[in-house]
Amino acid sequence: MGKIYIIDVTNRDGVQTAKLGLSKLEKTMINIYLNEMGVFQSEFGFPTTHHESLYLQANLELAQMGVLKPIRLGGWIRAIPQDVDTTFKLVPGIKHLNLSISTSDQMIYGKFLGKKSREDIIADMVEAVRVAKQYGAETIGVNAEDGSRTDLGYLIKFGLAARENGAHRMRYCDTLGYDNPFTIYSTAKALAENVGLPVELHCHGDLGMAVANSIAGAKGAIDGGQDAYINTTVNGIGERAGNADLVAVLLAATKSKGFCQEYQLANRIDLSKAWKLARFASYAFKVPIPINQPGVGANAFAHASGIHADGVLKDSCNYELYDFTELGRGEAETVETGREICTGEYGGISGFRHVIGRIMGDMAIAFRDSKEAEEVLELVRYANVEAQKPLVEDELAFIYKYPSIARKILTLKPLEY
Repeated sequence: MGKIYIIDVTNRDGVQTAKLGLSKLEKTMINIYLNEMGVFQSEFGFPTTHHESLYLQANLELAQMGVLKPIRLGGWIRAIPQDVDTTFKLVPGIKHLNLSISTSDQMIYGKFLGKKSREDIIADMVEAVRVAKQYGAETIGVNAEDGSRTDLGYLIKFGLAARENGAHRMRYCDTLGYDNPFTIYSTAKALAENVGLPVELHCHGDLGMAVANSIAGAKGAIDGGQDAYINTTVNGIGERAGNADLVAVLLAATKSKGFCQEYQLANRIDLSKAWKLARFASYAFKVPIPINQPGVGANAFAHASGIHADGVLKDSCNYELYDFTELGRGEAETVETGREICTGEYGGISGFRHVIGRIMGDMAIAFRDSKEAEEVLELVRYANVEAQKPLVEDELAFIYKYPSIARKILTLKPLEY
């Protein structure tokens, strides 16, 4: 039986959400939390975008240092040779890529305005795969954007060309959330059987079915004899109505009736990291977690009905499929009511030493001298300027432990013309 791999795309699709965004340090923390959770791969950014270059390079350095392992870090680019060239010029250490191109007739005629034919689409993709392999890419996924509105016969032809030229998997994109669990199951199964590549499911929530479609598509791919890769974002953040929510997908894959007995995740997932990750993403994006969000919403384990309250007090399994502790919930929420020392873009060295000491304990005396302490504080100031909000403790700890990496992440070099 095939396995299910999770590729989280928060740092690519999530940050494309209109009116939202993350600082480069916040994107790095998302990668760290995903790694701690056991997620297989993070689509960590756009290697052809110049303001991402230092962030991407820094995160690849963290991978080399063992901080971001075993998670894979993959980049998203257009499936054209020029983008591949630019990628390896700006981020030469990158090893995992997804190459994307639109495949539906709607996009070919409505976006490319007839300047490309179906044959041109395949030719561009094949050439991009070929160039990526020449540069030494270790894994290449090819993305059929708007796959759910693409003729199945053409999708199979597209996938076969990708396989024959060395691609490692095919991403089927339900770009507009057009699919339903029945159609995506049959399409994913047909692609798996006829293309012979693992099928990656990229689902949006325009019709409210992103999670259901992801699970049904994964079932189709595995029933067709291939591994399945599911794309997710933290808290479902994504363009328009969002993407398949990471926690909801994991809960569905491991808790839903009959599914987990037959279909298995490839990686061991630590669900106890879910609450911490969801809260951080909510804070970083400045988007509250919906009250009814599966697993991490404020009402996910709240009971008001007399019958429900009585039942759950007798045995939580009466009205809860899983326990809140499995998600890492249950710790007391604390609020400072006395003196509180903060550090930020206008903070000083005494306050900074106090805060970092509270976070790191005895490690806080590891500064070589006051000059080093001032240098780290300066990085904290810049991180606050970039985020325009107080840093969480894990961000402060990251800057303290990896100042040279933090400096690279926080540096933006405008393109010189």
